[in-house]
Amino acid sequence: MNAVITLLFLLLLGFGVVALLPVLGFLLAIAVGVGCVFLWLLPILIIANSDKTGGGEKAAWICAIIFLSWFAWIFYFFLAPLKPRRRYYYY
Repeated sequence: MNAVITLLFLLLLGFGVVALLPVLGFLLAIAVGVGCVFLWLLPILIIANSDKTGGGEKAAWICAIIFLSWFAWIFYFFLAPLKPRRRYYYY
């Protein structure tokens, strides 16, 4: 009798796993989508929090990343700031 119950349990467990595959696939697709969006936003967040540039130049770099590509992010690290920042010294 225990063998029949064990076999029935394993059979139900197998059907349950097969039934959960679409749900797990959907969750995996959601996780991959969220990861892709995060990777797309990462350069924008890095530039937004950077102290290398400010104001309009920062906005221009962010627009370049949004409308051009990630190559603008690479150029940002090599070229920013385009104009040297004025440093005010108080004595």
